[in-house]
Parts: sequence; C-alpha cells; structure tokens
Amino acid sequence: MTKNIMIVGVGGQGTLLASKLLGYVLLGQGYDVKVSEVHGMSQRGGSVVTYVRYGEKVYSPVIDRGEADMIISFEKLEAARWLEYLKPGGLIITNTQEMEPMPVVTGAAVYPEELVEKMRAAGARVDAEDFLALAVQAGSPKAVNIVLLGRFSRYFPEITEEDWQQAITAVVPKKFLELNRRAFAMGKGA
Repeated sequence: MTKNIMIVGVGGQGTLLASKLLGYVLLGQGYDVKVSEVHGMSQRGGSVVTYVRYGEKVYSPVIDRGEADMIISFEKLEAARWLEYLKPGGLIITNTQEMEPMPVVTGAAVYPEELVEKMRAAGARVDAEDFLALAVQAGSPKAVNIVLLGRFSRYFPEITEEDWQQAITAVVPKKFLELNRRAFAMGKGA
C-alpha cells in the first residue's frame, strides 16, 4: 500500500530539506521511497511542492488529485491551494503563518479569511499552529521546516525518536544540528 505525502510552501522556506529528511527517515524504515520536487517560482517566493511517496514498491513519484494521505504546509494559503490533492478525510499539518502572494501585495486580490475552517469544512482533518513562532523560539525562523517535521512525527509513532535524530544528523549541516534538534523537539511537543 503506497502512502502519499505532499510538502508545500513558498520558495525559501526549506521544503526541499524537509522532503530530503523525510525521504531519508522513510528509507531507513525499509520502504521504497520516491521524492519528486516540483519547483514553482521558488526564488521569488512562489509556490513550491514536493511529493514523497513510500510503500513496499513505488513506481511513480507523482501524486494526483485526491491521492495525498497528508499535506505538510508551511503556509495556510498553500495548504488551501493544494487541498484538492488530499484524499477525503486526509490530514493537513499547516503553519498558520500568512505570506502574501504577489496579487495580494499589489492589491489585485485579498488574502482569503478563515482558511483553516474552510479546509475543515471541505472534509480535511487540519492540525494548524503557529509553527513559525516555535521555530523562532528554537533559535531561527528558518527552522520552521524541522518544527513541522517534529509535529508530523507525532502521527508516525512507529518511527522512533532515534530514527528521526539519525536522519537529522545525516541531512542537516553540522553547524545547524543543535538548532534543528531543538526545533524538532518543539514541533513534536507543541
């Protein structure tokens, strides 16, 4: 049975490191893992999505509409943007941070209100929190990706703390290890 996870955000938020770390930890569990990075205008703060598929045997890295078991989102509007990819009753873990896209910045559009409520009304299970504040508390706003993975880890009790720490050690640059360990713990404990 193949499981599908989408990691969505805005360029520069660390979605690619998060997907690399998640892929590493899932490989360590003995799964066949496919990670596909779909870049938007990442260098300009545009939408970025990464697909992580895992199971006994995974043939394609692509997730189609209605196939995602879970969406990990670095920003609320991005979670809403990719909602149609979520399975009915699927889970969204989202940061409540709002990053205004260009149409909102220029005044051509308004940032939508009550996005979390709208996603729940559409049938999604939503775990929403200010993960950015936790990252700042851990030592850097850039650690929001690892805070989100810490929260994600609560939904996978079969993956041990030791496995997560091993993945963090393998994937994160050494000079940022302690910061990322704190960020992971804060996300998990929040």
